[in-house]
Amino acid sequence: MDFDEIGLERLWLVTFLAGVVATVAGAIAFPGFLRDGFLWEYFWGPVVADAHNASCAARIDGTTHIGECNAEIVATPGYTAVSTVSYAVVLLFMLVGVYFLLERIGAEFDRTTVYAFFPFVPLGGALRTVEDANVLFLADGSAPIPFPYSALIISPFIYFVVFGVALGALVLGVVAAERGIVERYQHVVAVVGTIGLVGTLSYLGYLVVTTDLLGFNWSVPAITLGGATILAALTWWVGEQYLPELNKGTGLAGVLVIWGHAVDGVANVLSLDWADTFGLRGYEPKHVVNEAIHVHTPRIQPDWLTDLIGATWPFIPLKVGAAAVVVYLFNEEVIEESPRYSYLLLIAVLAVGLGPGTRDFLRATFGI
Repeated sequence: MDFDEIGLERLWLVTFLAGVVATVAGAIAFPGFLRDGFLWEYFWGPVVADAHNASCAARIDGTTHIGECNAEIVATPGYTAVSTVSYAVVLLFMLVGVYFLLERIGAEFDRTTVYAFFPFVPLGGALRTVEDANVLFLADGSAPIPFPYSALIISPFIYFVVFGVALGALVLGVVAAERGIVERYQHVVAVVGTIGLVGTLSYLGYLVVTTDLLGFNWSVPAITLGGATILAALTWWVGEQYLPELNKGTGLAGVLVIWGHAVDGVANVLSLDWADTFGLRGYEPKHVVNEAIHVHTPRIQPDWLTDLIGATWPFIPLKVGAAAVVVYLFNEEVIEESPRYSYLLLIAVLAVGLGPGTRDFLRATFGI
């Protein structure tokens, strides 16, 4: 690591610490404007409402009121434009910090690293589904994970939890590789992520067997995973035939990214437009983009077409197309110039698609 990189590393750390101090100090100095009117309304309030299975929560005179929707400061479950943009900025900033850490510990990043970290991506969605299941127990007061601990597996905090575990697995793997315990650190990362994912899915399966609150609908994973696989394979084939540059830089790792976003697209369409057909619960869009598509598509296309194919279908080509464009941008030149940051970004791109997509299709699968 040269002097310039050390300077940038220190700049990142100073910026991080300054941001934390400024946020805490601002919340203390301006409790009404910054703490309640911004931090609570856009970040913590939606988590509180979600954890209590409430349509909204309000902040009145410095206290939180569940189910109160007529106050000046009101939060509803899900994302807003403000929180979405904020999370994107924080994600990019933290990725830079991870890049500096990788440089510091000398961890090599290649295509296999994407595969090693892959289990952590659906793990986040599976843990979020555990919290959704936890909400079902609120009616009789027997929720296995009480609030505020349940907030750890609600967005955005769940991203930090999974991020922390993955980072810990990375450091552990590097140490194990340096001591000759394993050949490559990626092996440790893959094992830790797989154990977490299998354990979380096993817990959901346990709830299916031991309670009447959850069920299992085979058609949902079959349609979602099967449809996403077909879409990813078709995109790969089109790329091979007509745009070879699409696949050259990333190879199968790029296909995995496209597949993850296809899962998100298919899961959204299935749960929002075809719930009645497949006997699912009624779901509402949680994210800004799919909500806009779900609301505005019926205003553009004829009513008979909406009745026939639904209103959310544009989300599928949007997700697959956007993922394909991102994969195309990671050409051989870009990856060779900065392999660590390139593959790190690919993992992040995969996470923002497959993470929520996993939650959507697991909720529908288990009837949550």
